[in-house]
Amino acid sequence: MPTTEMFSRSTLPRDLNSGLVVFLVALPLCLGVALASNAPLFSGLLAGIVGGIVVGIISQSHTSVSGPAAGLTAIVAAQITALGSLETFLLAVVIGGLIQVGLGLANAGSLSAFFPSSVIKGLLAAIGVILILKQIPHVLGHDTDPEGEMSFSQPDHENTLSEIYAMLGDLHPGAAAIGLLSIAVLLLWNKIPALKKSSVPAPLAVVLMGVGLSRLFQHSVWGREIEKSHLVQVPIAKSLGAFFEFLPRPDFSQWSNPAVYTAGLTIAIVASLETLLNLEAVDKLDPKQRTSPSSRELVAQGIGNVLVGLIGGIPVTSVIVRSSVNINAGGQTKLATIVHGLLLLVSVMFLPVWLNMIPLSCLAAILLVTGLKLASPALVRQMWNEGRDQFLPFMLTVVSIVLTDLLIGIGIGLAISLAFILRSNVRRPLRSIVERHLGGDVLHVELANQVSFLNRAALDQVFNSIRRGGHILLDASNTAYIDSDILSVIHDFKEKTAPIRGVQVSLRGFRDKYKLRDEIQYVDYSTRDLQELLTASQVLQILQEGNERFRTGKRLTRDLERQLQATAMGQHPLAVILSCIDSRTPAELIFDLGLGDIFSVRIAGNIISQNVLGSMEYGCAVAGAKLIVVVGHTQCGAVTAAVNFAGSLNSAEQATGCQNLEPIIREIQCAIDMPSCQHVEHWSADQRANLVDAVSRRNVMHTVERIQRDSRTINRLTQEGRIAVVGAMYDVVTGKIDFFTQESVAAQSAAAS
Repeated sequence: MPTTEMFSRSTLPRDLNSGLVVFLVALPLCLGVALASNAPLFSGLLAGIVGGIVVGIISQSHTSVSGPAAGLTAIVAAQITALGSLETFLLAVVIGGLIQVGLGLANAGSLSAFFPSSVIKGLLAAIGVILILKQIPHVLGHDTDPEGEMSFSQPDHENTLSEIYAMLGDLHPGAAAIGLLSIAVLLLWNKIPALKKSSVPAPLAVVLMGVGLSRLFQHSVWGREIEKSHLVQVPIAKSLGAFFEFLPRPDFSQWSNPAVYTAGLTIAIVASLETLLNLEAVDKLDPKQRTSPSSRELVAQGIGNVLVGLIGGIPVTSVIVRSSVNINAGGQTKLATIVHGLLLLVSVMFLPVWLNMIPLSCLAAILLVTGLKLASPALVRQMWNEGRDQFLPFMLTVVSIVLTDLLIGIGIGLAISLAFILRSNVRRPLRSIVERHLGGDVLHVELANQVSFLNRAALDQVFNSIRRGGHILLDASNTAYIDSDILSVIHDFKEKTAPIRGVQVSLRGFRDKYKLRDEIQYVDYSTRDLQELLTASQVLQILQEGNERFRTGKRLTRDLERQLQATAMGQHPLAVILSCIDSRTPAELIFDLGLGDIFSVRIAGNIISQNVLGSMEYGCAVAGAKLIVVVGHTQCGAVTAAVNFAGSLNSAEQATGCQNLEPIIREIQCAIDMPSCQHVEHWSADQRANLVDAVSRRNVMHTVERIQRDSRTINRLTQEGRIAVVGAMYDVVTGKIDFFTQESVAAQSAAAS
């Protein structure tokens, strides 16, 4: 990011203001995270300083703010305990930082994409649960070890439940009152519009309230005095040199301890994951939608953790809370995060006396509410609603981390997620559906994108289910990889098993390297033999089934190039379809047909003329079609015009300028009850629409009657049982076609007369 952009007149005021606001939020959070991590509170402030200044300078993110994160508290507390001292833990932090730098240089910014979201959400929720359980004792004033001294660098070695049990006999009324009141303020802050819009952040308000109540209890309320053990204890330096003496150093004598490297790897993985996830979330919040380079961010975080480990701080990551505050406060460049780090440095060096007035219980309240946000009931409901394959890995990750440790919990979550993935892959490696083509039923099997040896059992089951004399289409059009074991199964079935059982095998979409060329053996178009074998009722059934496939999105797989070649020398249509010119009613699509299957006659209003009748006669008497279908449709424009002109004094030509439209209008009006159309212009839209659809249906019946009456050829073929004439209505909203036969047309005509 250019320096000129950071210090431009348009962004500088907003960055300075945002840096101040982020500082006010970060100060109590740095102390609170250190408290939750069983580390010295001073270490949390050091992490905030390094995260703001060092990471802020190196990072190329405009809005991300780094510092000690609530998501690492469980790891820090557990590793300090496991390694035995803060100094040994600092060495692990340095190693973790070096690993992060290596990951960044290796362009591993996409690391988070390899972890299932259910496990990541489970990790964050588990940290939230641990935060809540760990902070309950501090909220209620249980802040001392058995000897009565504060103990951060040396944890108490008690688990969460034993701490809660022990605190019941060691509550402090004053600290508990501050802690509980702080929780109430934090929960209600965003629910009160005036406070939510206030420039004062809720954590700062809680800290100020805690300091005020602490002073009040000390001077006015006997028995509730806040003692030193219940307050922040940041070292006070009398000089700059003395300040650096407070900084603990890593114990490099432990460099050969394997546990240090395990801890470092744990810190690197979790800190990197949290950083990458937060970075992605922050970029989405950025009003300018700028993209941060993820690998560069890993390098920045790694350098920050190396430095923070060398000077005695706890690990840093990109933090969503501070970053979102930065964006909401108007931060434009990374100057805002650098300013917040400088302000933290100033407060540590020159304001430690003021910091030591802050009660630990109000910091614990801030962390407890943060835990509630990480492990919210809304998140649990969301994961439940996403299904068992998401909820179980999520919940097992949460439970495992809380009951064991973070790495074991993540491992269990990943194992459960992998089990679901393998189960899904084994059970659904392919999609199969029986397609009813003109030449017979075909079992269409679509292979998955990745087909491995795990899918062999499923494929064997499909092959064994094919009846003798059946037909199967293996479709690899969407397949990127096929395991050699699967290829062997396919080759063996095609070349050995299928011929013995009389099964035809068609192939489609296989890559050249698999040595399985495309080969379609089934007939998916009309031939002379099929045309001669089918009856009118069978053709009608084919059209009904085709419309059902169209309507439900299950259209047949067709090889149009093969159909083009097969029909080049002749055609053998099954039906003649008379339909409207409406763009929403193409016959081949709404009946799911291929090339050469039908003759399609289209004219506005699907009316009859001598030319249309001649086309139909040729299609049936010469070309051999077995069925004539007259297809009307809802919301027909031609019928609407005929209805509107029925009560009008103007002709179609006068109203539209179309001089040849009048014969079409007059033909459609034969199906209209003229008196019922009086004053139609005053009808409601629904009434007019219902009338138009009713007239469209009667117009289809009228056309069917005229075909029989005006064509001796078609009438003769019908009497001989060689063809049939039926009507149909197509719904342009649902895509469904309602057929009505000659008998139903005659019955409805008789009823109407």
